[in-house]
Amino acid sequence: MSQNNEKSKMGLAIAISLAILLGWQYFQGETQKKRALENPPQTAEGTVNPGLPTAPSSAAAQPGVPGVPEGQAAAPQALSPEAERQAALEAGPRLQIDTPRFKGSIALKGARLDDLLLIDYRETTAPDSPYVSLLKPGNGIGAYYADFGWVSEDKTLALPGPDTVWHTQDDTLTPEHPVRLAWDNGQGLRFIRTLSVDADYMFTVSQTVENYGTAPVTLYPYGLMARVGTPQTSDFYILHEGAVGVFDGTLQEVKYKALREDDHRIESKGNNGWVGFSDKYWLTALAPNQGDAVTLRMSWYRLNSTDRYQTDWMGEAVTVAPGASGASSGHLFAGAKVLSLLNAYADQYKLPLFDRAIDFGWFWFLTIPFFYCLRFIHQHVGNFGIAILIFTVMVKLAFFPIANKSYRSMNKMKKLQPEVKRLQELYSDDKQRMNQEVMALYKREKANPVSGCLPILIQIPVFFALYKVLYVTIEMRQAPFYGWIHDLSAPDPTNLFNLFGLIPWSPPAMLMIGAWPVLMGITMWLQQKLNPAPADPMQAKIFMFLPFIFTFMLARFPAGLVIYWAWNNILSIGQQWLIMKQADKA
Repeated sequence: MSQNNEKSKMGLAIAISLAILLGWQYFQGETQKKRALENPPQTAEGTVNPGLPTAPSSAAAQPGVPGVPEGQAAAPQALSPEAERQAALEAGPRLQIDTPRFKGSIALKGARLDDLLLIDYRETTAPDSPYVSLLKPGNGIGAYYADFGWVSEDKTLALPGPDTVWHTQDDTLTPEHPVRLAWDNGQGLRFIRTLSVDADYMFTVSQTVENYGTAPVTLYPYGLMARVGTPQTSDFYILHEGAVGVFDGTLQEVKYKALREDDHRIESKGNNGWVGFSDKYWLTALAPNQGDAVTLRMSWYRLNSTDRYQTDWMGEAVTVAPGASGASSGHLFAGAKVLSLLNAYADQYKLPLFDRAIDFGWFWFLTIPFFYCLRFIHQHVGNFGIAILIFTVMVKLAFFPIANKSYRSMNKMKKLQPEVKRLQELYSDDKQRMNQEVMALYKREKANPVSGCLPILIQIPVFFALYKVLYVTIEMRQAPFYGWIHDLSAPDPTNLFNLFGLIPWSPPAMLMIGAWPVLMGITMWLQQKLNPAPADPMQAKIFMFLPFIFTFMLARFPAGLVIYWAWNNILSIGQQWLIMKQADKA
């Protein structure tokens, strides 16, 4: 086999491998969207798994130690999730939450933290779009809340629960004004809960028990996050959505499906860590005081035909003597996964691997620097699309010597094509002699066929790392470019098949090919024309179709990624054209 064929096959293998990876993700995404439409994430019908306890205990292996409560059962849902949310908000008095990042409330009945709107973010790019709703009240499907409290081995002891009506003299929780809730159980115990919040996304919950009775009591503090129903996720392999936490220094990421299908519970004892739920852009995380001995848990169970997911922590026993008091405290992060904030909280509260709540993926060693670089450029140019263009130029400059050498080699290979073809025809009956003559030609002309694959090899990790940045970072969400691109993290909304809006027709999803993907395909085709064609006719035909295949697949990828690829192709074309001009003058 000649080195030319070897080079062609290697380039073809790289291109096809990349096409398979992109294609697999594209079709997986389309399959998941179709499945989500055909099968809603959760219905109120079904059967309870007869083999699963309805209330698994986080301390089941410890006789005499109670478990974290699983919350109350989900009632049959007669209302829509939004209608139930509104009904829950109107069901009784609530404390208001008003911060630079939040609007929300806390019901005095139950004292759950169950109503948070992120006022920095909207559901869509429309100016009047609703704020993103992170936590949601109610007991039916869609409910999502945090709860704190105490449990006891003594089943006769009245403890705060979902039906407890707390008393307060406060009306609004703000960063400058914590709120204090109180409840007396009528058995000699007074429970006090103080909630405070900073100007960003961290709540602090302090719990105190005052014993004015005649006998000591032993209680266990806990904090929990509960989700009712299986939330709809993108279900891409490159992104984790589900339970997340750090157990004894090890990052744990468990998807909802895995939590249902495996042992239904993951548990660990230690004195550092955190646990919660991760969405694409949002995070809820319970963080006990680091250094305290706690049990962290992720669990799933099914009640009233409804899936319920819970992450929680439970502390060690607190014994409160008559006339004394006992206390416990912890933190709750609830908000957007902003890397700078996660790092700041990790330092402030000593939270291990807190920044890993953002799924930076396999190429994290590239993804994180790329993100910081793009953010730095954005601070100076004010547009992430322009930042991507400048970043692409920086990447091209970084790899300029390697790419330049490669393009010179490819240009030399292209000039040698007629001579290679003559040798192939001359020694068509003697393959060994033909290979020897072709190799001698390459050696004589100092041409390296394999070096033409280097630009593709370099681009693959850069491509996927940039894809991660665009796909998982909150900064890229709804970040506009110019013209018709209003969200760099979403696909190009225009369509070739209705002439970019000139024809009043909405093509099916599989035919959604926008203007930028078309431009990317054209630049890819032009770049191919500057490179020597593979000697093998079949390989040449496959290469000819690659621009069309990539145009089709990348059409549903984030627009920012397609802009990067198209701009990279344009820069490569310019670089190759200059090299060819210089070679012609030589």
